[in-house]
Amino acid sequence: MRKRTLAREFALQILYQIDITQQDATSACENFWQALEHAPEQEIKTFTEELVLGVSTAKDALDKKISQYAKNWELDRIAVVDRNILRLGGYEILYRSDIPPKVAINEAVELAKKYADIPAAKFVNGILDKFKQERQI
Repeated sequence: MRKRTLAREFALQILYQIDITQQDATSACENFWQALEHAPEQEIKTFTEELVLGVSTAKDALDKKISQYAKNWELDRIAVVDRNILRLGGYEILYRSDIPPKVAINEAVELAKKYADIPAAKFVNGILDKFKQERQI
């Protein structure tokens, strides 16, 4: 598995933990790394933490955008995994100029396929495509 793909998986797991436990991002990252049997390479750890801290910082703005684009869906009714995949992908699209939107969407869809299901992957793709369109304006 590619390093950044693995980092995104770790970030999703930490974001899920934050959403459920209401921990702060720094504590959640520390707890996550301590619980792992084998520590990842520093490059993976660094990218994971950049994503988690970035999503956590931009969470309110990201949630507002998700709510805006997810017509007929209230944010708290979106599955926790799906919601965090959307936050992660949305963060990469809107706040990370080093990541092409197409890559962010593809990675998010793959996360949805792995951790959710096909309908969730389509939902994630549709919402993140709206983020991408906004970025291009």
